[in-house]
Amino acid sequence: MIVKTRKYQLNKNTYIKIALGNVLKEQWWVGLIVLALCSGYLWIPNMWWFIGTAIAVVLYLLFWLIQFAGVTQLEQGKMLFEKLSYEINSQQVLIKLNTKQGMPLKWDQIKSAKIGKDYILLNVNKAQIIHLPFKVFNTENDRKFVETILKRKGFIKA
Repeated sequence: MIVKTRKYQLNKNTYIKIALGNVLKEQWWVGLIVLALCSGYLWIPNMWWFIGTAIAVVLYLLFWLIQFAGVTQLEQGKMLFEKLSYEINSQQVLIKLNTKQGMPLKWDQIKSAKIGKDYILLNVNKAQIIHLPFKVFNTENDRKFVETILKRKGFIKA
């Protein structure tokens, strides 16, 4: 069975929010570094431990925000934000720009997947995501079939 979706264009702000959230979840250990730096206050009581750490955290977040905002402006990232349709089956995800142009994406190229309250998110890497709101599926059965594929491939737990 092949699930064909409606055309969908990923909003740039949605992309930045999702990508930044994914990086923060993936790099959770940065929070441990923040705590370690703040614990320097226990040895040398000085507010500069907190101020310096806050500046470092802001710079870290700004770095990633600039990276993802830059992807939205680059020519190489342009395809992520065009109106695309998808054909999903158990072998691959076919990303289609139109009826003649498309790019196959094998399931082993997808790093992780998540099913949210009203979307399915496929992470290819830090900068590439496939965001499929439930509204792009033609029927409820199509959406459930994609969820079944994700469970079989081991991306989500049953």
